[in-house]
Amino acid sequence: MHRLGACLTFALSLTMLAACGEPAAPPPTAEEAPAAPEAPLEETTPQTLADILDAQPQETQARYAHRHPKETLEFIGIEPGMTVVEALPGGGWYSKILLPYLGSDGQLIGADYPFAIWPLFGGFATPEFIEGKKTWVTDWTAGAEEWRGASDAPVSAFVYGELPEEVKGSADAVLLVRALHNLARFDAEGAFLQQVIQDSFDVLRPGGIAGIVQHEARPDMPDEWASGANGYLKKDFVIAAMQQAGFEYVASSDVNNNPNDMPTESDFVWRLPPSFQTSRDNEELKAEMEAIGESNRMTLKFIKPAA
Repeated sequence: MHRLGACLTFALSLTMLAACGEPAAPPPTAEEAPAAPEAPLEETTPQTLADILDAQPQETQARYAHRHPKETLEFIGIEPGMTVVEALPGGGWYSKILLPYLGSDGQLIGADYPFAIWPLFGGFATPEFIEGKKTWVTDWTAGAEEWRGASDAPVSAFVYGELPEEVKGSADAVLLVRALHNLARFDAEGAFLQQVIQDSFDVLRPGGIAGIVQHEARPDMPDEWASGANGYLKKDFVIAAMQQAGFEYVASSDVNNNPNDMPTESDFVWRLPPSFQTSRDNEELKAEMEAIGESNRMTLKFIKPAA
């Protein structure tokens, strides 16, 4: 009995210790199950040109019926990953489409008119405006950076007539969209048209593409009227100027043709939308211009011959 009491007393002491918070030995655990394998990282699907166009703001999309960006870029042959020079990019109507379409493997290079052409415009080309053109490369690049998304093409810029040596032979394509008429208009004062076309040739790699969209004059219009001063040029004139610089003519497309645009010798292209220069205070005339639509345009493709 004495021995049994001692055992009971010892057991009771252990019970009390456990009740007072002494840790009990942890029970044996089963081997942990292996962690589930991590799901593979989802690949980012590149945006299609259609997706990018659908994502543009309404004021941009409102011009699609006249400018046909999808058909134009596909005809010229612009593809993701290309290095593309965009002449006279301005506020970025095409740039904001090209940046996501070219993607991070591509590059967008803005190119402005030669500096010496700006004083010839008069009007809007005030001394302050011309002074600002001295910093256009850095100013435009900074502005374009604000348009870029994380996976968009990087941007840079140059001024025609000042093509950097390191850029020569680097581009896959040059886009000259409604950019040639003023060069032709002032060509006698500085050979600006030849200069821009030559720089466009030099910046391309062998086999590179030049795409042109330009207000087109009818063949029966006088050459003097179709000199660029009214915004229009003749297709034969543009083709000859490109071939003179060494380009090979590939093809033309009617995607930007507008048979409703039938200017007379007293008309200029800026009577039409989006400028409406002759009808801003005349709603009836403005409606007539709106019904015509944007200008009749040639759409041409050239190639720099392979070396």
